[in-house]
This record gives sequence, structure tokens and C-alpha cells, in this order.
Amino acid sequence: MLHLQTFGDLRLIETNGDPVRYPIKGLLMMAHLYVGAGHELSRYELAQFLWNDVEADLARLNLRKLLSRIRETDGGRAEMPFDFTATTVRLNTQAVSSDLDIFRTGGSPLERLNAIAELTQRGFIGNIKPATKLIEAWIRAQRDAQALQLRQALLDALPDAQKPGAARTISSAALQILERDPNDEQVRALLHRLSGGSSLNERLPNGDDHARVQVKRSEAGGETAADIERISPMPLILPRLVLLPPTSKHADAGLALANALIEDVTIELCALRNISIVAPHTAGQIRRDSEKAAVVARHSIAYLLDTRLSEEGLFAQLVYFPTDEIIWANRFAMTPAILPRQRRLIAQQLTMSVARELAENEEERLRFEANPEAYHAYLVGSSLMSKLTLPHIRRARKAFKQSLSHKADFSPSFTGLARTFTSEWLVTAQGNNELLHLAEQNALRAIERDPESAAGHRELGVTKLYLGDVDASVAALHLAEELSPHFADVIYSHADTLVHASRPGDALAKIKKAISLNPIAPDAYLWCAAGASFFLEQYEEAIAYVEAMKDKAPAHRIAAASCAMIGDRKRALFHRQRAESINPVFDVEKWLAIVPFKEHWQKELYREGLLKAGF
Repeated sequence: MLHLQTFGDLRLIETNGDPVRYPIKGLLMMAHLYVGAGHELSRYELAQFLWNDVEADLARLNLRKLLSRIRETDGGRAEMPFDFTATTVRLNTQAVSSDLDIFRTGGSPLERLNAIAELTQRGFIGNIKPATKLIEAWIRAQRDAQALQLRQALLDALPDAQKPGAARTISSAALQILERDPNDEQVRALLHRLSGGSSLNERLPNGDDHARVQVKRSEAGGETAADIERISPMPLILPRLVLLPPTSKHADAGLALANALIEDVTIELCALRNISIVAPHTAGQIRRDSEKAAVVARHSIAYLLDTRLSEEGLFAQLVYFPTDEIIWANRFAMTPAILPRQRRLIAQQLTMSVARELAENEEERLRFEANPEAYHAYLVGSSLMSKLTLPHIRRARKAFKQSLSHKADFSPSFTGLARTFTSEWLVTAQGNNELLHLAEQNALRAIERDPESAAGHRELGVTKLYLGDVDASVAALHLAEELSPHFADVIYSHADTLVHASRPGDALAKIKKAISLNPIAPDAYLWCAAGASFFLEQYEEAIAYVEAMKDKAPAHRIAAASCAMIGDRKRALFHRQRAESINPVFDVEKWLAIVPFKEHWQKELYREGLLKAGF
């Protein structure tokens, strides 16, 4: 007997599990007939379903060709999946079974709910892009009908909610329903009651749909009560938040409890009407996917809560995906002794923090999404700036200018422009102050348009550093870090300035904090750490940071100097030659006259290393 799989990938499978090579439209026809009451349709109806975008005569011709191919494929079978007549096509359900049978089978309400939830979370016909609008509409209608059946199965299972394991099954199904329809208030209330009450609830005064979210005082003496006001009316498309399951470098007995804690937080956050929560099953798939950024973008996810478990506890960071900004981060003690007792309290604290940050970031999100063309060009420029090469920098500058052509006061693109000018000044190492003045102008424009954003102050601080005003640089970056204390890029820039302010110890501590917030550290972070290590005379550590960089081009000089200081002439020569191939006109004295160092000893130490390396 053949088996038609319609959830996940649409495919036909032999009894022994081997896939059957079958025409895609043949599989669509099989699925269409399987869900139909009589499993039979006229040839005309099938031709219109599969090819409604062409003339009727051509559609009928295409169907005849398809049926001919199917006859050839099925020719050697004892039982044929289709019966063809001159006017009709009928599916032989004695020869074909399907995962769709789950909707028709009995069993206890909990068993049925679990089976339907596990099936539907894989997505009906998820691997095929519909060739026509009629096929697309049919797939959408089937998904809607299946969602209703899942919802009914959930309601049928409620009387069994006190049975062992039932709460988890029902909660998981409820989250799945809310991911699809965040406006299902009955399911939201059900989930809230099932969790035993929540740290979050919503009141709708006078029937007003614009809810005000409240955060209650923790039962165990936690944070003070605070109301999180919605900044704007509810958007038509709610921002999506995914809570990734925790990871751990080592097999950890606490990982299962940490996973359960994140599920608690997921349920708690479903009390919010102004955010759509991605169901745990989808979150698990995203965590396992090697191309997380692409998957997050494909699912239109705005916020990502990433969690990691270590001996120090559970580290959580909330990332605003469009700008890759860490808008909040914290660590929670999760020792085996306290976790079972305080899991609920930790979940409430984490939930309150995330809810507050989502509300505070809403204005920025709406500003970005209100200008899609400007935002898209800005993202192109930002992605190009991940590589510190002159061609990438200049292409990024072009993208930021294009963004401003769509919206002339788009602050993030001014910060991007400022960064291109300081980056070009660094890469060319020619001391072109015109580039720095352009960077300063654009940073000030960004601050003028959005004084509360850390990004503009960060770029101003970087520019002031290269203009030689180290104190002004430290002040600007201190303000930037105060405005956004978990923004890793701001912390990195502050660390870089502290290197030049002759405080390499403070700089190294700060850059290590930035790396902890952004474990897949950009090359610039590692370059900064190498510089701080060099001025602490930790030359081996400086070399190790450079070796960890994917693109070592900007750091060959510091690597050559570090190798020379420990007497490794061979590696010093290698890095010097690489640096000279990138910038053959580099001059030690000219560069040292340009680079700002607050105290003279730094210039002398760097000069010694560069000269020993042969520059």
C-alpha cells in the first residue's frame, strides 16, 4: 500500500518506506482527491484546479499528459492508486493511505490532540510553491480547516487537563494556535488559566481593544509593580518573538529544567496581545538550523530571545533582529538547589524584563517598518560593513545614501554613513581628515534626528577619537553605553577608545564583555582585543585574537608587532608582508603621528614593535 505524506514535504512512500518518484502535480491531484468527500472529480475540474492560469483546451491537454505519465509510473503495481474513465478521475483509497487519516481517527481526546498537533506543526504541503492562485487558495483553505480541527481537539481535551502530562500537551497545542492566530482570546485565556495564573494580565477598559499590559509584583518579593504602556495602537501585523531553547556547552542536568523554564516564559508572554509568539516547535527548528539568520528573516521574526546555560547560570539576551542590537541582557542564577523551587519566580522575572523591553523598543520598530525601502537599503549597507575592505565600505556608503533618498531623515543611515567614513580612514591609513569631518557631520545629523539612540553617539565617539580628542570620545561613548548598556557594538567602540585613552586594562575587560554578549564575535571585536592585549604586553594573547579573525587584513600590523616583540621573526615577517601587500605605502612615523594615544608610552611601544617587525 502506498502512503501519501502531505505534512512537511509532499511525497509518496512505499510500504517499506522508500520514496516513489511521482509527478508533483500528480501528488497535488492525489491530495486534492483524498480530502474530497467522494475521492472523485471530473477531468474538467481537475484540469481547472491544476492549470487554471491557461486556456481550458491547454489545461485539458496538460491533464491528459499528466495521466499518461502516471499510468507509466504505476504500470507494474498490483493495485492502482487511480481509476481513470473518459470523464472522471477517482482515487483508490484501498491502495493509498495518508497522514490526513489522523483527522478521521478516534482515540482519547488527549491522544487525538497530541496527534493532530504533532502533524499540523509540520505544515500542510510545506515544500511546494503553488503554481496557480487556485492551488494556493486550496492549500490555504485546508490549513484553515486543519487549524479549526486542532482548536476543537484542544477544547475536547480540556476535561482531561488534570491527567499526567496533559497540561504540557494542551499548552503546546494552545501556543501553536496562538502563533497562527494571536487574536484568539478564548485560547489565550485558557492558556493563562492552565499555567496557574500569570505574572502578566491584560485589562480592556470599557471594551477598548487597545490593551494596557500590567506587570504584577512577584509573589516572592521580586520587582516593583510597573505598567508597561503600549506606545502606539496595535499594528495590523504583530511583531513576532521567538524564544530559542537554551544551549549548553556541556551535557548539563539543568538543561531540561532550563528548557521547561523557557516554555513557562513562552506561556507567560502569550498574555500580551501586542506581540505574536513563535511556538516552541518552530523555535526548536530555528535553534537547530545552521542558517539561523535566514530562517529568522523568512519567518518575519522581529525579536529573538537567545538563552545559554552555563555554570554561572542562565544567560538571556533579547535581540532586535533588524538592527542586530542586543536591547536587553541578564544572567539568572540556576543552581540545582534553587531551580526546582524558584523556576516559577525566575520565569516571572524573565517575562517581566522581556515584556518591558519589547514595549520600550516598539517605537523604534514601528519607525523602521514604516519605511520599508529605506530600511531595506540600510540593511544592505549594514551587511556590507561586516567586511572591512575598501570596496565593501564604498558599496555600503552607496546603499546608505540610497536609503536616505527614500527617507531623508532616516537616522540609522546617517550613522551608517559616518561609519563608512571612519572605516575608510582606518583602512587607507593616509590620515585624510576630510573623511573624519564627513563622519562627524553624519554622526551629528543622526544624533539630531534621534538623540535617544546610542548609535549616533557611538559614531561621534569613534570620530572624535580619530580626530585626536580622546576625552570627548570617551564621554560620547560613555553616554552611548548608558543609553544602550547591552548594545555590544557600543561596548566594543567604548573599549577601542579606552585603548587609545591609555587604559588597555579597562579596554580589555570591556571588549570581553562585548564578546560575551556577541559570542560569534565580529572581527572588529577581536582586533580591538588584540590591540588591548598588545599594550598590556600580552603578546601571545594578542596574536591569538588575530588568529581567531576570519579576515585578518586589518590586523596584520598589530600581529607583526606582537610576533616581533616575542622574537618570532618568521611570523612577524609573514604578517608584515601581508600588511605591505594591502597597503604598500604605509609609513610608521606618519601613521604614529596620526593615531591618537593619550599617553606617550603607547606610541613608543607600538613604534618598537613595528620597527622590530621590519616596517
